[in-house]
Amino acid sequence: MELLTPRLRLRLRELREADFDALYAVLGDSDITRHSPYTFDESRVRNWIARNRRRYETLGFGLWAVTLRESGELIGDCGLTLQNIHGELLPEIGYHIRRDRQRQGYAAEAAGACRDWAFAHTPFRRLFSYLKQDNLPSAAIAQAIGMRFWKDFPDAEGERSSVYAIRREDWASLRKPPQKPDPDQGGPL
Repeated sequence: MELLTPRLRLRLRELREADFDALYAVLGDSDITRHSPYTFDESRVRNWIARNRRRYETLGFGLWAVTLRESGELIGDCGLTLQNIHGELLPEIGYHIRRDRQRQGYAAEAAGACRDWAFAHTPFRRLFSYLKQDNLPSAAIAQAIGMRFWKDFPDAEGERSSVYAIRREDWASLRKPPQKPDPDQGGPL
């Protein structure tokens, strides 16, 4: 799988073992993963790559490498996984972007491309993102791709997590071009 984002700044592709060093620079940064239930050492990052490669084979999706289109540089991961969200196995869009590439719109661009891919290639009627309640940057990204707050719940770590969701119908309405007013139907010209 390879996907160009609509703004053409990013290319999403399957993770491969050769991505270890670049992905470790992302996931090994404790600031980026401070909302994760564990820290990423070398073994966890290698397992992360292997687990996503198994997901591609069995599910047809997983977290993909987020690379800059011009240089091919890996700056993070983003994609669709099935996650246990408050007792339900739900399709979730997740993302991690390297610290020096944050606040440039890359996470929202990659997450939006994953949302579009998921609705175009899977039967899921809703997509979700779940995050620690105090993870305001991730909440902003979920909202930027059209997700709305769905619910809060106490998570396995004893903290509050928030869930954002977008329905297929809401996604379809985001993609429709605005209608021009029809002068014969009344309304502004």
